[in-house]
Amino acid sequence: MTSLWNRIRSTGDQARRRGALISVPTERTIIEDRGIPFVIHVTTLQERKNRARIEKADSVFNPFLPPDPDLLIGDVAPDHVGVLNKFNVLDHHLLIVTRVFEPQEALLSRGDFAALATCMHEIDGLGFYNGGTVAGASQPHKHLQLVPLPLGAGPHPTPLDSVLLPSTETGIPTVVPVLPFAHALITLDGMRLGGDRAADLHRFYRRACSAVAVDDETRPYNLLLTRRWMLVVPRSREHWRGISINALGFAGSLLVRNRDELNHLTETGPLAVLKSVVDGP
Repeated sequence: MTSLWNRIRSTGDQARRRGALISVPTERTIIEDRGIPFVIHVTTLQERKNRARIEKADSVFNPFLPPDPDLLIGDVAPDHVGVLNKFNVLDHHLLIVTRVFEPQEALLSRGDFAALATCMHEIDGLGFYNGGTVAGASQPHKHLQLVPLPLGAGPHPTPLDSVLLPSTETGIPTVVPVLPFAHALITLDGMRLGGDRAADLHRFYRRACSAVAVDDETRPYNLLLTRRWMLVVPRSREHWRGISINALGFAGSLLVRNRDELNHLTETGPLAVLKSVVDGP
């Protein structure tokens, strides 16, 4: 059987040739904030206009029922399929989509973690979930996401890893002292991922959610997961000064649409921006 990684690469190459996959061109810069080297992707004005027009057209239907066959990776779990992100800033960006409709606001199930962990067993990546539109979700159909690591050019898998302390007890919620907003971090201590670890991951996730009062589907939040740690962050706002923030921001990767937004972000500092969309202004 062809590996997931090979399927992602071969499907992506073919989809790009057919025009089904649109890679968003960006320039990348680094903003250092309290020891975290945030990676900032800056798009062009024209690309922003093109993407806004396409996203407006996409908003009138569910692109996952059925998914574009040119972007379809295939089954990744009994109840989930893999689909390439049509508008990707990061290469090989995989969406892990429920086979039948479930709302994006829903809390994650053991089956969701089985699908994500199965993919991460093969691909050392950052898995994430935007729990609702306030948390940065662009589609109402439940989907998790996975991007390969590393996110930046430094020595760490993600910019956030540069400030994580040595491992504490596995599975116990804690906090990262440098982060100035509500969050819960759980160390996985290199736990080997795979579908058989879904029960552990789901249990840890519920502990992290409880630690930050994400108790039901009315509270938006972001989940981030690597092979080494899990992070849950509650949300109160989607935007800061027009800049949309999703889960990737809390790993240290942000997208801005132009130089003005980059200047605003630089002046304020990424951590203050993240704090504003978690705790409010």
